[in-house]
Order: sequence, then C-alpha cells, then structure tokens
Amino acid sequence: MADPEARLVEEVGALLRRAAAEAILPMFRHLADSDVSEKAPGEVVTVADRRAEEIIATELRRLRPESEVVGEEGVAADPAVLDLLAGPGEVWLVDPLDGTANFAAGRQPFAVMAALRRGGRTEAAWILDPMADRLLLARAADGAYRDGDAVRTTIEPLPAGALRGVVATRFLPAELRERVLAGAGRIGAVLPGQHCAGQEYADIVDGRQHFAIFWRTLPWDHAPGALLIEAAGGVVRRLDGSPYDPADGRAGLLAAANESIWHTVHAALLATS
Repeated sequence: MADPEARLVEEVGALLRRAAAEAILPMFRHLADSDVSEKAPGEVVTVADRRAEEIIATELRRLRPESEVVGEEGVAADPAVLDLLAGPGEVWLVDPLDGTANFAAGRQPFAVMAALRRGGRTEAAWILDPMADRLLLARAADGAYRDGDAVRTTIEPLPAGALRGVVATRFLPAELRERVLAGAGRIGAVLPGQHCAGQEYADIVDGRQHFAIFWRTLPWDHAPGALLIEAAGGVVRRLDGSPYDPADGRAGLLAAANESIWHTVHAALLATS
C-alpha cells in the first residue's frame, strides 16, 4: 500500500484485533474474582483491560516512536498523562476495553477503541467489536468505513416522534435529568443505553439509533466515536452547541446522525424554554 497513512490505519486495526484475540476474548466469561478490581468507586477494571492496553501501547510506540500514548489505565495510574492531549505533538488515545462492566459481568457489548490526534485535532479513529470481529474506522479527510466499506449516517430530517436514541442518565446533573425526562415523550424512543460508548456510536452509523446524549465524556470513550460520526456525515457537539474538543475537560455531548436531528433532539430534550 503506497499511502503511509492508509498503511498505518491498517496496522492499527490489526493491532486492536490482536489485543482482543490475546488479552480480551480468552478472558470473556472466564474471569476469576481476583481478575476484577475497583479502581474508583463504581468503576471496575479487569486483567483484560490492563493486558490489552499494554499490548496496544507498546506496539503504538514501536510504530510511531515520536508519539505519546494516553490510555485509560495509564491515566488511572497517573492523571497527569491527560495533559498530553493539549500539546502539539502526536498523541494516541486508547480505550483497551470499553464497556468493562459489561465484560466483567459476562455480557455484551464491549469494544476496543483508539484515536490518533495531531496538533490538537483527531485525525483517525478505530472502534472494534471483538465478538463480531467488526472494525469501524474513520479518517478526518477520508470518511468512515466498516470493514473496508464506506458508511454514512442517514441524511433524513426525521421528526422528533420518529427518532430513537440513548440518554446516558447516570452522571446527568439532577436539573438536566429532569429536563430530559420531561421532554422524553416528544421523542419516539429514549433508550437507557448499553454501557458501551463504542456501541452507541456504532449504532448511530448503522442506523439502529439516531442520537446519543452523554454527560461524562472521558476522551478515550468519545474521541474515537465522535470522529467516526462526523466522518460518516453526522454531528457531535457539546450540549451548548459548541464544538467538541476531547482535551477541554468539559462535560456533556450530543451526537446525532445529521444536523437536523441534532437540532430536533436538542429542542426536545435540552432546550430551557
């Protein structure tokens, strides 16, 4: 393959598959009690998370020695690593096992995700569903793909009553939760979520849902999916309508299949008047 960027995209996709095959899939429904621990109240981590991140981070540093790696488990050990996102260099964001609580409970979905940022801009993203062996990837200048085939979000300007999407209410502030619940009747279906951001973004691209609202937006959870949605024709913004920057540390995010749906959902669930 002549294009070095395209070659890198393929190599990273293969790396995520390797990490899943070596560290994640063999442990699914085979975790011992000692393989699961709590890294923060209500936040579990497994040996599979740590081993997968070790495999991915080591290989990314080999592929791009000048780059930095910001991984979920690395940040848990040293929060200062997050500061790398605001720098001008080349930075990898890695979520070695998105949906850890699902995985630890022996259920799906879960995903392996990565994103590449240069100069403060997300340029490439990967979301692997290890169980289905399905890889979604995006390049900022080249669109979104599912296992090599181009994908696009719907362009239909659907009415509120025809929309379905997820609102992740766990971390929503009380006032915002009440506002969303008050407006839920205007939307066709407001879903509780699958506890796996990677799956929520994939479902928007695949047309199984039209939007997703999140409050907590840890960068490894959302940078890959945000680029995927945008590269496929969708819209991802903060709840106030401002652009999403994974490095800014703010909360709240609305992803939608297109511009019209973003505004329809915002008016139905988030508008103050």
